[in-house]
Amino acid sequence: MFIGIVGTECSGKSLVKHYLTSKGFVDLSLPNGPAHHPHSHSFPTPSAMLDHATHNWRQSYVTTSLSTKAALEPFMKRPFFLLLVVDAPLMLRWRRLRAKRPAGVGDLEAFLQRNDEFVYGPEGDGILSIPGVMHDIVRSFVHVSVVNAFESVSALHSHLDSLNLQDQERLRPSWDSYFMTLAHLASLRSNCMKRRVGALLVRSHRVISTGYNGTPRGLRNCNEGGCARCNGSARSGEALDECLCLHAEENALLEAGRERVGGGGGEGAVLYCNTCPCLRCSVKIVQTGVREVVYNLAYSMDEASARVFKEAGVALRQHCPPP
Repeated sequence: MFIGIVGTECSGKSLVKHYLTSKGFVDLSLPNGPAHHPHSHSFPTPSAMLDHATHNWRQSYVTTSLSTKAALEPFMKRPFFLLLVVDAPLMLRWRRLRAKRPAGVGDLEAFLQRNDEFVYGPEGDGILSIPGVMHDIVRSFVHVSVVNAFESVSALHSHLDSLNLQDQERLRPSWDSYFMTLAHLASLRSNCMKRRVGALLVRSHRVISTGYNGTPRGLRNCNEGGCARCNGSARSGEALDECLCLHAEENALLEAGRERVGGGGGEGAVLYCNTCPCLRCSVKIVQTGVREVVYNLAYSMDEASARVFKEAGVALRQHCPPP
């Protein structure tokens, strides 16, 4: 794994780098980069650094020398590179800077100007040329963000421990994370006025069908008044018999059909859903031969659904991706 660290002035980039080197990461640097560790490896260009990391990709590396989008772009194409952005509240960073360099630190206005130029871009005719370096990097690349508002280095280290930055799933998502991301993406197509839900059926790591909740074909969309229940005052779990919306799980099941869902030889499909299925969907999931249900968010009927799945022999588990 190769972790690149970028961030605002006095946010704690060096502290995070030193934390990682204490875990066995090797510091890589460029001549025009920040002052580097005595034992770091220096390279004349970002390209030379990337070549070295690519040929030795099983090693653990860290750098704070890649500070522009142009420098980072080639690294982001590599499957072993993770970008970590470090930031902290503005006034806290100013106090850190004064404590670090009590003499010759400059005034607050100069610090604010440097911050604005780095985050939003240089000012021209009184207007900041958004995006700046920080804004552009965060928008395009960031994998992990750390807000270093901690009062001590040990507290920062505890937070970094909890993030488990060396988790390989941050670089290549597990099957669960991959399919759950697709389920979430499907949910964005929903226009249900109560909640957005997405689901997909998977068999042998291949997507069979996807679904999201909404009114049936030919009816007005839910957000256009097509379902009186969803557009009314009913709370979650109430007046479900008045709801015209098909649930995400139902749409995925209907799209696939029992033959493709159940299969033979005990090789039933796995259903991924960003929300735990309700009781109404659970009985249909069982009936069509799904062998396992993986969900992310809890729902008000979790216990009832769990009882149905348990009795039918359908595995049910919650997936929680890395923080």
